[in-house]
Amino acid sequence: MIPRIFKLPINMDTRKWGYGWALFAGVLTTVLATPLIGFFDLTNIVVLFLLVVLLVAVRFGRGPAVFSAFISVALFDFFFVPPRFSFTVTDAQYLVTFAVMLAVALITGQLAAGLRQQADMASLREQRTQSLYEMARDLAGALTIEQVSGIVSRFLLNSFDLHTFLLLPDQQGLLQPFQQLEANLIVDQQFALIAFDQGEPVEDYSLTGYGYGAGYFPLKAPMQVRGVIVFVPDERNPVAVREYKPMLATISSVVAIAIERLHYVDVAQNAELQVISERLRSSILSALSHDLRTPLTALVGLADSLALSRPPLPAEALETAEALREQALRLSGLVGNLLDMARLHAGHVTLRKEWQLLEEVIGASIQLLGRSLANHQIRVALPKDMPLVAFDAVLIERVLCNLLENAAKYAPSGSLIEIAGSIKDGNAEVSVCDHGSGFPPDKQGALFEMFARGAPESATPGVGLGLAICRAIIDAHGGTIYAANRPEGGACVTFTLPSGTPPTIEDEGGA
Repeated sequence: MIPRIFKLPINMDTRKWGYGWALFAGVLTTVLATPLIGFFDLTNIVVLFLLVVLLVAVRFGRGPAVFSAFISVALFDFFFVPPRFSFTVTDAQYLVTFAVMLAVALITGQLAAGLRQQADMASLREQRTQSLYEMARDLAGALTIEQVSGIVSRFLLNSFDLHTFLLLPDQQGLLQPFQQLEANLIVDQQFALIAFDQGEPVEDYSLTGYGYGAGYFPLKAPMQVRGVIVFVPDERNPVAVREYKPMLATISSVVAIAIERLHYVDVAQNAELQVISERLRSSILSALSHDLRTPLTALVGLADSLALSRPPLPAEALETAEALREQALRLSGLVGNLLDMARLHAGHVTLRKEWQLLEEVIGASIQLLGRSLANHQIRVALPKDMPLVAFDAVLIERVLCNLLENAAKYAPSGSLIEIAGSIKDGNAEVSVCDHGSGFPPDKQGALFEMFARGAPESATPGVGLGLAICRAIIDAHGGTIYAANRPEGGACVTFTLPSGTPPTIEDEGGA
């Protein structure tokens, strides 16, 4: 069965009428040729009947042409060959004439019908190519998967009497119908999963024509399988999937490419939006940091001047001035973190790497946080043969200060904070561990994001920039940083730096 837009000009109804027209043409030729008996030889009248057979073959095809050949021989014998109005043949030569006439008529009809069929098939291929081109053009301009589904559904229903729908994987990788299924359409999920996993079509014709999917074709795009397209034959053409399998496979590939194109368009748009958002956030942070730093510096200076004023202020006033100074310094530190984060994200920080000992920058960090670490025990464990490492001392000191400050904030007073170092796989590794409550399991994936805090409602001061700054600095050094909870309780944050090849230190007391 040929689809509606792909039907040949000569269909079954046309052929039925063709037999009637063949009979009518033969009778009409007989009527027109009878008055010419006295003027034309019978051989000329034979030519008229052969012409009729040729015309019938061209117009109506092979069957009516054969019928016309036999009708023409019979009419010629009955009305023109003596004795007329009888099928009796007195002259044997007319038997040869009948045989030659029938053979010529049959051969002419076959050739004409074959040429007509070839022309019709060429026309059919042209229609198919044009229709597929139009569908591919529409798919190339589709902006959503809904439009892709609608274009394909309309094309296949109008062209092949096929209902179709898409099965696309959800976030868990399970195939789900993209559009609402009609009540009389049934999908076998097992066949769909096989087609999706193996990337090969799966066909089932046991219940074809009853609303069951007969063809499950994977949407195999260049990068991966994007889903499954299911073809459900209509009762008017239950074998459509088997009959047009190569074309349906081509259509599936075109649909898969369209869906993959939309996927990457969405990915590109999200990436661009994220870049714009990050750029805007960095600009805001930079602007706020610059605008807040000047008044905060003035506020710290005013608090210091109150403490040093003469005559001295009363004890309560001095205590208030000291609290004001501490809070101003804390706010200044937060603003400094914001400014550093903005600079790191903007790429305006230039590393000043030098070959140095890690123990020196660790000692400097502990000394800098003397007051914050006063209520904790500090243990440093570094191997004696720890080599020199190339890093920016100021920035790595900032990393260690942030990690130590976080450990002091979230670990109980009097508990131990451990700093350990080692060389592993060509990298210098430094860990800062505490004995606090550890990181919440559901927050570990976002600990190094900006403004991410382990306990959002905690009374512990901070805005969640410390670990984000650490990651930005370590990334700039070409290292890695990660966090984990300790089995015995507490948390550890570990960062690595490329150890490289340190310079050789010559012995001054040489030979």
